[in-house]
Amino acid sequence: MSESEHAEAPIRVVLVDDQELVRAGFTMVLDAQPDIEVVGEAGDGVQALELLRGTQADVVLMDVRMPRMDGIEATRQVVARSGPKVVILTTFDLDEYAFAAIKAGAGGFLLKDAGPTQLIEAIKAVHSGDAVVAPSTTKRLLDRFAVHLPDAEEKANRTLESLTFREGEVLKLVARGMSNAEIAGQLYVSEATVKTHMGRILMKLGLRDRVQAVVFAYETGLVKSGQRGDP
Repeated sequence: MSESEHAEAPIRVVLVDDQELVRAGFTMVLDAQPDIEVVGEAGDGVQALELLRGTQADVVLMDVRMPRMDGIEATRQVVARSGPKVVILTTFDLDEYAFAAIKAGAGGFLLKDAGPTQLIEAIKAVHSGDAVVAPSTTKRLLDRFAVHLPDAEEKANRTLESLTFREGEVLKLVARGMSNAEIAGQLYVSEATVKTHMGRILMKLGLRDRVQAVVFAYETGLVKSGQRGDP
């Protein structure tokens, strides 16, 4: 069997943005990668959903503010169909939109001015199952948006009763933007142990992925905007 037959199939990406120049720039960067292939482009949410009906894709880079159907509703429908993973493209002045899109089911988000390396790493991270793209950036966005979240400490106390003390520690550290490796170092355990704790946290709280866990921690007041330090 040849070396090419042994190679894994490239990650199939669909670009959704109403600015053609933005799509062209992303396409140029991504198509230069041997393990990534742009398989389609769309200018709004409606066009994206139509495209995805007939196109096999692994990851969708989705702009938030677009005509006809915005990225929030398009993400919600993609997730409802159990479609490809969605990475939201955003800028800091669109925090509310990005937050809503993540709650709608996006696997993470990326700033639109991210460099080529960040873009490529984000796509690979989401494709490999790491739902949070750039945890520190996720935390910064949530810090800025957290002032709009309800103060629900009583609800948090009731909901979090099902977690063990160590699971609660892991959840707080995830919400503060730490990777599995960083959490493992902080708690003096292996990365495999952190992953096991994370799986139990998601199951007990009925959450889909790490992104939802971060949102949950902020919504319930487990972690507050600007909070630092050990759990």
